[in-house]
Formats: sequence, C-alpha cells, structure tokens
Amino acid sequence: MNLFLLYLEFFKIGIFAVGGGLATLPFLFLMAHDRYSFIRQSGWLSTEQVGNFLAIAQCSPGAIGVNVTAQTGFQYGGIAGGILAVLGLISPAFIVIAIVTRALQSLKENKIATSVFSGLRPAATGLLCAAGWGVWRLVLFNGDGAAWRECIRWRDGLVCAAIYLLIVKFRGHPVIYVAVGAAAGMLLRL
Repeated sequence: MNLFLLYLEFFKIGIFAVGGGLATLPFLFLMAHDRYSFIRQSGWLSTEQVGNFLAIAQCSPGAIGVNVTAQTGFQYGGIAGGILAVLGLISPAFIVIAIVTRALQSLKENKIATSVFSGLRPAATGLLCAAGWGVWRLVLFNGDGAAWRECIRWRDGLVCAAIYLLIVKFRGHPVIYVAVGAAAGMLLRL
C-alpha cells in the first residue's frame, strides 16, 4: 500500500472536518460507503470497522477523530501508516492556523481590530455565563412539578453542593469526585 495515498486521503478529510474530532467521523463513514472512494476501493475501511474503531477511540485518551485515524492508518500501514494518517488529518489545521496567525499579526496594531477583539471578550463571557445558567436550570429545576417544592430538585442540588464543597476543601483528583457523584446518584436513585 502506498503510504502517500494514506496521507493524502486523510489530508482531504482534515480539510473539511471543521469542528473537532467528531467532525471527522461522517467523512470516514461516507468514505467507507462511497464506491468511488479510494478508501473503499482499497479496502481500508468498512462501516463496521469505523464503528469498532470509534468504540476503541472513545475508551482511549485523546481526540476521537485522531484516534480513529491512527487506528485506521496503523491497521493498513503499521506504525508508519498510523503516523502518516494522523499527520494527514492534522496538517490542514496547522496550515490554516499558520495563515490565520499571520493575518492576526498584521491586525495587531490596527485600532479597529483591537476594539473588535476587546468587544468580543465580554460577549463571550456573557454567552458562557448564559450557558452555565442554562445547565444549572436544566439540572436543578423540574418544570413538571405542581408545587414550588416539587419544581426544585433538592437531592440533586444537595449532592452537587456536597461535591463542590469536597472539591474546594480537599482538592483531590476529579476522577474521585466523578466516582463519588456516580455512587451518590445510584444510592439516591437520582
């Protein structure tokens, strides 16, 4: 198998998979189905293999798209294939970042561009706060309750507050608190 073609196919995926690792998966599924795709013609991937790789990638540390790409490249080209497939996937992102960085450097001294970026900071902060408030409302308030006491999820709120206090006081590893929260949820049947 030609390793350059492996790099090139994943480079094409990397160009269009904007939005993170999960954005890579539709392209892999499409290429596993498309009879004109080089990936399908070469037998690199079947839909079942993409699903299996996805299951393994979700259990592995790192970005899902990169993990699936590395598994595909490794299966069909060994260690060199895994490395070249990942490089093909991430190369477009590096190229775009280099171009955008260069453009932003030229705008660094521009007063209008500086003002626009300064104005985006509070807007982004407001959006993050609104998203946080939305999550709190979703988690702690029950819109189906008839009385006001039934509209608030007291047990969920108490578990959340207890775990927050444990985090502030003991500053342990987050996995411990996830396990404590899961155990509390199962015990309280939340």
